[in-house]
Amino acid sequence: MSEVRNNITISDVAEALGISKTTVSRAISGNGRIGEETRQKVLTYIKENNYKPNPMAQGLATQRTYNIGWVAPGDSSMAELPFFQRCMSGVCEIATTMNYDVLISLVSEGNVTHLKRIVENKKVDGVIMGRTLVDDKAVKYLKKSGIPFVVIGSTHEKKVIQIDNDHVNACREITSILILKGIKKPALIGGHLIHVVNESRLKGYKEGLESQGLPVNPELLYLNNVSERDICKSVDSAIAAGTDCLICMDDGICNIALNKLRKDGISVPGDVKVASFYNSEIQANHQPAVTTLQYDPKELGNVACRTLFKVLDGEKVPEKTLLGYEVLLKGSTF
Repeated sequence: MSEVRNNITISDVAEALGISKTTVSRAISGNGRIGEETRQKVLTYIKENNYKPNPMAQGLATQRTYNIGWVAPGDSSMAELPFFQRCMSGVCEIATTMNYDVLISLVSEGNVTHLKRIVENKKVDGVIMGRTLVDDKAVKYLKKSGIPFVVIGSTHEKKVIQIDNDHVNACREITSILILKGIKKPALIGGHLIHVVNESRLKGYKEGLESQGLPVNPELLYLNNVSERDICKSVDSAIAAGTDCLICMDDGICNIALNKLRKDGISVPGDVKVASFYNSEIQANHQPAVTTLQYDPKELGNVACRTLFKVLDGEKVPEKTLLGYEVLLKGSTF
């Protein structure tokens, strides 16, 4: 048994075993031609001597930073933060297993300055985008830069690797179910259509109506709500139009709509039914419980990060991966 030493280097290993530093490096990385007997001798020695690779030296040798970038929207609302936090948790979980660190970059709709800085200063080996927009300056910049990247969500840009939930089919299914259960005038209260996810959810809603023989009524579409005041006005308009079910595009909108109905003394589901195209903890305390769609943001982060590492290793990956969903039928619609 060799004497255990702290902070030994590749040079120390090479000197002790009478081989070159290149051979030691190949044995540790698993890359390059090297005899199995020599490889095992190196691996045994470094295990016995508690060798730990120096990340900076390892990065210089492989031309990697051992960092990936997580790009979160700097203009997200409080209601949206739990989604991005859980996505990031999924990213960090996989990155840690690959001995990578995660650098956080904040971007807003038109400002990608910080993202440009970490890419152009070569601080990351790849990037994961946490949100996509219809006219996405960050995605366009990353394509132009040539750095490997993956987006969580969908994009209209070509040749971009996307990891998303199947929003269109999910929203079509829940809308169809509600109509089959007797809803005749569902109103959709949605966020801004600069977000691709809102486009997808709108498409699913329309397809759900059409699949059940109901026309798309423009008077029951309340889109591009960006403030609590907008949402409350849309709720008032939908109630005045005689809707029998408010379908909210996301949990934040649904929470505001439910509070508005409660304040106005409108019973759920007695006077009007309520459903949401996205579930989160902010709806957990509402009674009756809300009919909604369940996704797993942490899984999105996991899959996006695994996919990015495959790209970094030169593997071919699908351009678009759609993850599943669950329809949760609760008391707010029955």
